[in-house]
Amino acid sequence: MHMIPAFYVSCSEMVGKWEKLLTQESSCEVDVWPSLQTFSSDVISRTAFGSSFKEGRKIFELQREQARLVMKAINSVYIPGTRFLPTQDNKRMKEINQQVKGSIKSIINKRVVAMKAGDAGHDDLLGILLDSNYKEIKQKGNSNFGLSIDDVIEECKLFYFAGQETTGNMLVWTMILLARHSEWQTRAREEVLRVFGDKKPDIDGLTHLKVINIIFNEVLRLYSPAASFRRLIHHESKLGYLTLPAGTLIQINVLIVHHDKDMWGEDANEFNPQRFSEGVSKVTKGQAAYLPFGGGPRICIGQNFAILEAKMALAMILQRFSFELSPSYSHAPYTMPTLQPQFGAHLILHKH
Repeated sequence: MHMIPAFYVSCSEMVGKWEKLLTQESSCEVDVWPSLQTFSSDVISRTAFGSSFKEGRKIFELQREQARLVMKAINSVYIPGTRFLPTQDNKRMKEINQQVKGSIKSIINKRVVAMKAGDAGHDDLLGILLDSNYKEIKQKGNSNFGLSIDDVIEECKLFYFAGQETTGNMLVWTMILLARHSEWQTRAREEVLRVFGDKKPDIDGLTHLKVINIIFNEVLRLYSPAASFRRLIHHESKLGYLTLPAGTLIQINVLIVHHDKDMWGEDANEFNPQRFSEGVSKVTKGQAAYLPFGGGPRICIGQNFAILEAKMALAMILQRFSFELSPSYSHAPYTMPTLQPQFGAHLILHKH
């Protein structure tokens, strides 16, 4: 998989910065949350756009600010029509939208110019998307087919936001939970060292990390990045004793489903990766009760990408460090709009 080197380079930069903090001391306190956000942002920049994080940093900062403003609006008292008023927040959201579109359009235009000049360069997601789009338009003989530039921009915005948020969140909650449950941290490290030693993790080894697999499954159950999602019913449907007419909007609260004691047992609120030792379907008994990446036809297409990226990062972290919660850590998950640690993730890192 050609994206593995990008995972490795981005993660090497992150752990390198942590190692520099430990050059004088055997341990130090680090808020790992900003570093993990930077890492996952860098990975998306490299794999989706072939650019470094520096080129994409402004887009991430703008989208994070946009997310904060959207959540502020959602949590405010709703008055019909207020979103059209020229308030400070509404004007800022409009500005951000234009800036993000402009930045991504600039990246796309450079790529289109390069493609027309004969530069293949289709080994990242943007290149694949543009190449596929170009072929469809050529095949149909009409520019009305395929995606418009605005469509491509919207796809890129989703790449940026969803790709960065999902993996960064999964990793930060994993480190917090492994800091709390040292026995699982030890088991995960032993597996990594058994498979890779101190060598660079490779694709074959990553796919065989069974302990880390079940740890990730449990982390995603307890702290699913998407706390809820919505689905619109297009045809009249029956749900148990309910008949739902076409046009009904259903909101599924993933966190409630994932903490249901009838489904998961009395220890539903506890960190117990062992429950997934025989796979997800075994523990859910075939029910749609595990939805960290959604479900059905619209299940997240990037889930394998996110899991592989997270495995690479966690393996490299465990090769170099052990960690525990800092006394200054405050446990406060909040939705922004994905589930994040409100006051950061302060850990004590030790050289391993």
